[in-house]
Amino acid sequence: MKKFIYWLMGETAGRTIIGTWNWLWGMPVESGGKVAVATAEEALRDMQASVQKLSEAVAIQVAAYQKAKQKYEAKAQEMQTLERQAITAQKHGNQEAARLAMSKVIQIEQLLPQLETQVKQAETYVNASQEKLQRERLKLEAYKADMQNMKDITEINEALATMAKVNSDLNIDSARSQFEAAKSAVERRHLQQQALAELSENPAEKLQADLEKMTLDDAVSQRLQMLESSTEQTK
Repeated sequence: MKKFIYWLMGETAGRTIIGTWNWLWGMPVESGGKVAVATAEEALRDMQASVQKLSEAVAIQVAAYQKAKQKYEAKAQEMQTLERQAITAQKHGNQEAARLAMSKVIQIEQLLPQLETQVKQAETYVNASQEKLQRERLKLEAYKADMQNMKDITEINEALATMAKVNSDLNIDSARSQFEAAKSAVERRHLQQQALAELSENPAEKLQADLEKMTLDDAVSQRLQMLESSTEQTK
């Protein structure tokens, strides 16, 4: 199935589809790289669409609530108007008009409690829906932030992978090890040659040379003193 989808949709789109299916069925998303990010983006788009639908549904509920409230308020206002009409008709001795107006008042009085209950119920639904919408919007914003963090982490991972590949390709560590080994070898060679030179030197010959040098130095000093004394006597 996977190979068929890759062949049909292409590898990138195919991996996204497979990853989305895995996410929907609670299965782990492949590898956790760009495929996981693409799957998360698809899920985020679905959440955005759901929140948009919820927002539209809440708007419909608010409109219905406003309509019910307006109807209730209009009936209450109509009842007050009819009461004033009944009082006015009775003052003018028009009993028939007064009785007609009062009968309408009674009818509205019987209707108002039902309308009031409907308005309160609609208000409860609207408040609950608005609270739910607010919660879902906050969750969506949090998921958007997580989505950006996932992208940033994925980019960092890719950068680290590139650095690791570059280091591996250049083989810097190996070259550094070879250099240190060569340096140590040169230093060891120098110490060996120095030791050999010291060992090859005859201690007796060195002592004789030192004595001859000291004798020569004494002779030079004596001649200089004699020359200095001769010069002073001449003066």
